[in-house]
Amino acid sequence: MAADKKHLTWGIILLASFVGVLILIFAPIYGEGLNGLEYSDDLFNKLAKASAYQIPKLKKEVEKYQGKALDITIDAKKAGDKPGDAEKRAERIAKVFTINGAQVTVEGSKVRILGDFGALMMAALEDSDQMYKNNGEFIKKKYDVTDDEKMKQMFRQWHNALSLINKRLTLDKKAEDANFVKNVMTKAIEPAYNFYGITAVKITEKAGIATGLLAFYVIYTIWYGFGVLYLFEGLGLSTKKAKVKKEV
Repeated sequence: MAADKKHLTWGIILLASFVGVLILIFAPIYGEGLNGLEYSDDLFNKLAKASAYQIPKLKKEVEKYQGKALDITIDAKKAGDKPGDAEKRAERIAKVFTINGAQVTVEGSKVRILGDFGALMMAALEDSDQMYKNNGEFIKKKYDVTDDEKMKQMFRQWHNALSLINKRLTLDKKAEDANFVKNVMTKAIEPAYNFYGITAVKITEKAGIATGLLAFYVIYTIWYGFGVLYLFEGLGLSTKKAKVKKEV
């Protein structure tokens, strides 16, 4: 028998309504046939993409590197490569850099790149900008590929190459150049690739919905917590310290 019928009743009501709302959350009735989790995930991805756009700032910063010579050799090998993988990757890296004005030689998995450091970084930023704007056709035409998978594969070569260039510059104690390469990777290439296909939305355009979703998350969590608390109290289960009986 319940120790506290009032709390037991409230606990059942809160948990039953919690489950009812959970069913509605997973129903495909939001947006274009999305469930609640998919809708909120899509919204916050759009907001995150808008907040991650730093390419214009990087394009201004790259100006001071214009005309600076780059002569560097990188090894395209990766852990877990199958025979031939590194060599194919080296050829793709060479294609990307050659198309963007560098002189490139390939020996096995090693790629030597000679060119204008600033011009190459600007090319990486321009490709990133087009990817950020979901203009995959620009990348396809530039690198002479036809499908989305190959388009993404070619764009990934910027990351493959620049991560190795960053390491080489760091070892050569060219910290400023290495840091800029890293910024291009993390603030332009990675967001552009990861958010490709998502439409950017500014927080000012969806402030009400975003605030409402965050508030609902907090309330819904508390809702569940009180439901469990009241249910346990109604069943006579409590974390309260038992009273110590005094001996007579």
